[in-house]
Amino acid sequence: MPHIVLFDGPSREDLLPLTFTRPVCDLRIGILTIREKWEHHFSGTVSVLTQDYLMPAFGTEPPKEACLYVDGSVLPTATFIHTLYDLKEGHCITSAGQVIAFCGTKEQLKPGGMDKFEKTEVDAGLIVEINSPGDLFALNGMAITQDIQLFLHLDAELDDTNVVYGEELYMEEGAKISASIINTTTGPVYIGKNAEVMEGCIIRGPFVLGEGATLKMGSKIYGATTIGPHCKVGGEVNNCILHSYSNKSHDGFLGNSVIGSWCNLGADTNTSDLKNNYGNVKVWSYRHKKFMETGKIFHGLVMGDHSKSSINTMFNTGTVVGVNANIYGNGFPPKFVPSFSWGMGIEREVYDLEKSFEVARAVYQRRDMEFSEGDEEIMRHIFKETATFRS
Repeated sequence: MPHIVLFDGPSREDLLPLTFTRPVCDLRIGILTIREKWEHHFSGTVSVLTQDYLMPAFGTEPPKEACLYVDGSVLPTATFIHTLYDLKEGHCITSAGQVIAFCGTKEQLKPGGMDKFEKTEVDAGLIVEINSPGDLFALNGMAITQDIQLFLHLDAELDDTNVVYGEELYMEEGAKISASIINTTTGPVYIGKNAEVMEGCIIRGPFVLGEGATLKMGSKIYGATTIGPHCKVGGEVNNCILHSYSNKSHDGFLGNSVIGSWCNLGADTNTSDLKNNYGNVKVWSYRHKKFMETGKIFHGLVMGDHSKSSINTMFNTGTVVGVNANIYGNGFPPKFVPSFSWGMGIEREVYDLEKSFEVARAVYQRRDMEFSEGDEEIMRHIFKETATFRS
């Protein structure tokens, strides 16, 4: 299989606001992003076809000749990979009637482009597909267990200040753990390159601490949780995914939630992930432009990239925050906070675009990185695309 193209399928809209700023396949679940999983499983080229405004930063124009196209929301499980090997040009694989893979060209992604294709329907139970932000934390434990198979060669060398239960602790070069309690009997624990677990942390697997990330002193972590590269996290966290370069450095509870990149949760920010009546949680749908049932009893916060909350912020069950929102004020924020919001509720204003760039430059500079003109262009596009939600 020489060339695979991961494309944004129909679920891209259901995965907003996380997919405003990245292709679907760059969502993180388990240890790796979906793109990284495919790269690990195939020796050929893996490229990405995404939204036009994201292509310069994340995509690669696919070859003109026929190759294998796979929906970027589908994880490369052994069962699914096996179905791809015999896929011939002019053939496609569907799940619940939706095309998830085909052998052809980019032109066939257009409406009607696969009308004459020979279709093979696979049992939806044999496919692991991410169709909503809630799927990310719901399936994270399975994904960690699957990904850890790539890292079984790693040794864990700890000093006697730590207490470890079980045999599934895996540490990359430069990883450090001090005076902490780690329980791997409930799932594997992976500590990435140059990551640090500070003194007094209590961790129950499955758990991932990405490269260069820091778990602050006295943190309490319940699986299945993934803290992405270069994040800083403290307090109590349960069944969450944080993408790269985000901070929750202080006390406060974060549960059954997905946080994008470059976010900051102020001290004592707390999220509710269970309604008082134990009912199913509704969350904002960008596709339907209204609140929709999730079918989940536990569902916390979904926050897009570059958004921030002030100290003592209280997020209600199933809150969705867009990209580059700055949340502060008394009481609970609305359950849907549009992108580029400044404040909350009736006092909410529009976050000035140029001022948001100034903040982003300062945040990037602290990490010895540059907020580029390409990053600005992506934000300008999102600002325009989301304007109707702020009116």
